[in-house]
Amino acid sequence: MELLNRLISSFVFWGAWILIPVIMEIVPAVGAIHVLFKKRRKARHNEKSRAEEMETIMRVYPEISILIPVYNSQETLDACIRSINDSDYPNERIRIFLINNQGKDDSFSVFCKAQELYPDLYMQWLNSKQGKSKALNLALFNSGGKYIINIDSDGILEKSALKNMIYKFEKDTDIDVVTGAILIQPELIEKYPLGLPRLLRKVEFMEYAQAFLAGRNYAAEFDAIYTLSGAFSAFRKSAVLKSRMYNPDTITEDTEITFQMKYQFNKKVHICEDALFFVDPIENLNKLYTQRQRWQRGSLEVSNMFLKDKMKPQYMFFNSAVRTLLYDHTFAFPRLIWYLALLCLCFMNYGFTMIVFSTAILFVLYIVVGFFYYFSTIGYLKHFPDIRSYYRKQWYAVFFLPFFNFVVFFIRFAGVINSINVDSSWKTKNFTEEKQTFRETVEKDFATVNGILEKIRNYVNVE
Repeated sequence: MELLNRLISSFVFWGAWILIPVIMEIVPAVGAIHVLFKKRRKARHNEKSRAEEMETIMRVYPEISILIPVYNSQETLDACIRSINDSDYPNERIRIFLINNQGKDDSFSVFCKAQELYPDLYMQWLNSKQGKSKALNLALFNSGGKYIINIDSDGILEKSALKNMIYKFEKDTDIDVVTGAILIQPELIEKYPLGLPRLLRKVEFMEYAQAFLAGRNYAAEFDAIYTLSGAFSAFRKSAVLKSRMYNPDTITEDTEITFQMKYQFNKKVHICEDALFFVDPIENLNKLYTQRQRWQRGSLEVSNMFLKDKMKPQYMFFNSAVRTLLYDHTFAFPRLIWYLALLCLCFMNYGFTMIVFSTAILFVLYIVVGFFYYFSTIGYLKHFPDIRSYYRKQWYAVFFLPFFNFVVFFIRFAGVINSINVDSSWKTKNFTEEKQTFRETVEKDFATVNGILEKIRNYVNVE
């Protein structure tokens, strides 16, 4: 009987620790490699080479509109426009709309200078009310062309990104919504000092590459891409104009329009893995803190709009968004309890050695997951030898990914807590402000307690 109790106890312990990572992490990681091989086999069986097929399909380049919301983009706007000019998509087939989102700097002078530097580009400056959604909607109403492409003003396009994305649309007329792949600029990473500052940016580079190339390609196989990338995404204009456009009442307009397309118009969201867009590394912890909290709060907000009636456990087997929410949010609470309860397990007949060993096993599992994604991402970077070479050299960053994800988990968990009683807003407290608020609250609470104790002490000790 004692042996049976031990077995049951061990099963519960090991199951709680390992079952969720195996199902939610290892299966998709292995699946990403399977999807890569599947795409490779399909390409080999194609009678025409990719270049020949692209030349046949793209005999006439369709006109496209590129929408660029501009908000205090004076330092990055020229590089963004230059990347469009240097792309292999014909300039005469591109219309660029730069929408001023009530920024405070002199981005307009950069636009004026760009008109002189890139005379072949057709560019138009629009002034919008505050809010990225309003800016994008204004440009949508003024745009022409067959396809609408959104890019952020603080990033740059890979030379063939536009051509590859439009080729995906033209090849399959059933495709109406496509997200690009976002990577961190390697040149900017190398400008950071050696040691922890540069290592953190390399881990972030690894995270982005694996999430957008391996992770989203696997998700696309099951129509399970949760959200388009707001930094680089595209629509068939005839499809997006049927929607409610971008919603100004949410802080994650990219997620909201994704849900519109998926759940109101039954459109599948595709990934174009060879359409790359490079963004800056995260500047500091405060930026990371506000960015990930905004993503987390936005996903909860949009899910409540579209999936309110489907927030039940049984729907996780049929709805990928519910499944994602369950893992990212519902599982967050038991995961937090496990983190905090590790020391308590020593008093529950679990030996210290067993706890340390199981934690090490869990860490190894996440390393294995990281390397599965690492190798599949290398495969997806086949057509980009320079980026592929740089990515391959960062193999050691895989060992630090679990720690990075651990920190991000607590940031996202803070986003869940803050979303309960705080109104949606782009302007949120950063880590430094949260820490200061926490300190002031603790000091205030202890001051109240100390005041009560002082009154009791004076009352008891009165002569």
